[in-house]
Amino acid sequence: MTKIVVVTSGKGGVGKTTTSASFASGLAMRGHKTVVIDFDVGLRNLDLIMGVERRVVYDLINVVQQEAKLSQALIRDKQLENLYILAASQTRDKEALTQEGVERVLEELKTMEFEFIVCDSPAGIETGAMMAMHYADEAIVVTNPEVSSVRDSDRILGMLSSKTKRAIEGKEPIKEHLLITRYNPNRVQGGQMLSLEDINEILRTPLIGVIPESEVVLEASNQGLAAIRIKGADVSEAYSDVIGRFLGETIPMRFTDAPKKSFFKRIFSGSN
Repeated sequence: MTKIVVVTSGKGGVGKTTTSASFASGLAMRGHKTVVIDFDVGLRNLDLIMGVERRVVYDLINVVQQEAKLSQALIRDKQLENLYILAASQTRDKEALTQEGVERVLEELKTMEFEFIVCDSPAGIETGAMMAMHYADEAIVVTNPEVSSVRDSDRILGMLSSKTKRAIEGKEPIKEHLLITRYNPNRVQGGQMLSLEDINEILRTPLIGVIPESEVVLEASNQGLAAIRIKGADVSEAYSDVIGRFLGETIPMRFTDAPKKSFFKRIFSGSN
């Protein structure tokens, strides 16, 4: 049975598309047939992060408007045989995205035996974002440990519980997961970032993972690689943990505490 997962956020620039790319790639790495759809019409960043920008011929809008077949628009990842990408349009208007068209695309993907459909939502609550979340079964809400980002995420959680198909039809609610990105325990200790406890007190949504602040994310996107595929990096391991938890595994939370100073570092830092 196909599961539709929306990756969403209330605020831009929190690492949502990075998360969509790594989440979809991680599921495919586990052997699950997965497609990731870019709903950010007009910007189209997902294909760049996943290194397929030169292979985009047809996009989501072409399929929604029935200008191309879904099979023509789907791009298969060259390294992960279970992973497919459906790019957004860079030139069309968001209004070209219709609810009927999106539903038709999702239903066709289900007939193609995809196990997971990952919807990379634009930030906020505009048309693309509402389309991306409307048919979701589960949601990953991405937030930074900053007051404005957390506040906007609270608004998105309200939309998920009231504006989606499941909410309108009175069905079982969307299963919500909270993902905290760009987390730096040292800055939390210094009072520059909200702590996990602070965020939980505001959002009260089950935490699926903590992604550490790292330059690896930028390096990966410049290489056209999902961050989860950079071997040995903290960010990669953190996203791998998220995949495991999503699939039902019990995995302790990592990257939440500041590294302890060694004995000699404590001695010398105290003598300055």
